[in-house]
Amino acid sequence: MKTKYIWLLAVLLSFTACNNDDDSSSSMDETLPALTAGDADFSNYVAVGASFTAGFSDNALFIATQENSFPNILSMKFDMLGGSSFSQPLMSDNVGGLLFNGMQLPDGSFGPRLYFNGSGPAVLPGMSSTEAYSVLGGTFNNVGVPGAKSFHLGVEGYGFVNPYFGRMASNPMASMIGDAVGQSPTFFTLSEIGGNDVLSYATSGGTGVDQTGNYNPATYGNNDITDPNVFAGAFTASVDALVLNGAKGVVANVPYITSLPHFTTVPYNPIPLDAGTAAVVNNAYAPYNGGIVQAFAYLVGVGAMTQEDADAEIAQRTIMFEASETNAVVIMDEDLTDLTGINPQLVSMRQATADDLFVLPASNFIGTEAVPGNPLTVNGVAIPLADKWVLTPEEQQAIKTATDAYNATIESVATANGLALVDFKSILIQASTTGFSSGNYILNTQLVTGGLVSLDGIHLTSRGYAVMANEMMRAIDDTYGSNFEASGNFVDCGDYPTNYSPTLQ
Repeated sequence: MKTKYIWLLAVLLSFTACNNDDDSSSSMDETLPALTAGDADFSNYVAVGASFTAGFSDNALFIATQENSFPNILSMKFDMLGGSSFSQPLMSDNVGGLLFNGMQLPDGSFGPRLYFNGSGPAVLPGMSSTEAYSVLGGTFNNVGVPGAKSFHLGVEGYGFVNPYFGRMASNPMASMIGDAVGQSPTFFTLSEIGGNDVLSYATSGGTGVDQTGNYNPATYGNNDITDPNVFAGAFTASVDALVLNGAKGVVANVPYITSLPHFTTVPYNPIPLDAGTAAVVNNAYAPYNGGIVQAFAYLVGVGAMTQEDADAEIAQRTIMFEASETNAVVIMDEDLTDLTGINPQLVSMRQATADDLFVLPASNFIGTEAVPGNPLTVNGVAIPLADKWVLTPEEQQAIKTATDAYNATIESVATANGLALVDFKSILIQASTTGFSSGNYILNTQLVTGGLVSLDGIHLTSRGYAVMANEMMRAIDDTYGSNFEASGNFVDCGDYPTNYSPTLQ
């Protein structure tokens, strides 16, 4: 059986965001004021952050997107006000990914970038040529490290566990903040700190642990949510170190990452069934449906549950397929009442609803057959999808709660230190609903066609990073009295691409 997906267009009218060309633009005869810095000193700019700061895009880091990173775009504007040269730890080419002693990791991590092949994202053929263990030496103005979480910023020797930092660290025992502060910046950006503290939990389908209440990050797993107090301590310490010698800067809050296309592209109901197949599948589920009715009757009878609650969960857990193109998949849900003590066959499964979010890789798994040729082994139909493929509402709420706590800290620390603050949370909300206007373009979060988010569904396109640079300059204007916008020095996001050809090497 094949699963029908409506998540990518086979033929695109455009690879770009909508262009709102308007011939009635304001007259070019208007004289714009000269660019001024206001109260800010841009003579030595250092950027600290994670993958967005690095310029990560299309599931990889490569030269073209590093050159289009928002810090590099900002540095060219700062240069007009006396800024110094801006150095970045460039990769070896535009293939992306890393080699480890000449070998590509077998699990595909650190692999080549994605490109659009006409029907969807595909992995660039070939092998990466950037050696992870080839240390560049020196220091770099762009201290953007993909994968870095808040509590990693001050960890000495972090390069031993994160090769992106290892190849750029000033010495083996350096920390990200140490390398940044050691350059005596006069201006800094501290962006997307907190994003990775919930991202791996989200991309793993909530398989990690919400560590709220655990103040020891040394005990965390890779996919866990960082405790808000741990985040607050790490973020505050990083800002304190950066402003110690009078540096000014701009920070950004954390968006609701579940609005990104990595989580909104795969539908919850992509299963097409004819009447005959639906009847066969329903017959297979009949014992389960009958078993949960009996189990909840027992729980009500012993006073462990009210009849109202039992009826609600019976309705939630009853699995029924129809002759339709849009049947919901079956998923495991650990938040359901555990009935296996009553009957081991009554595992915690249900059909998905529109409130569930599926990770982008699920598009290649839903509808496959665990046993080829056997329609009763179809994943998502006869076999429920494991936790790693879906974010349930409870898991989404854990992400939101942590994000809100992180953002409260970011706003408080920014206010206390007089820093500019960019509201990326609101920007992403707008982009994922009505679309976000930038110059002559309206960008949204649709995969491939939206213009804002790259092919991995998480990181921005180069055009998205240009928008990010403009919003940072807007915040700098508002806080420090510069005039990047009024002097006509915002960048035209249309000058930056939304995707790259596979021939770009």
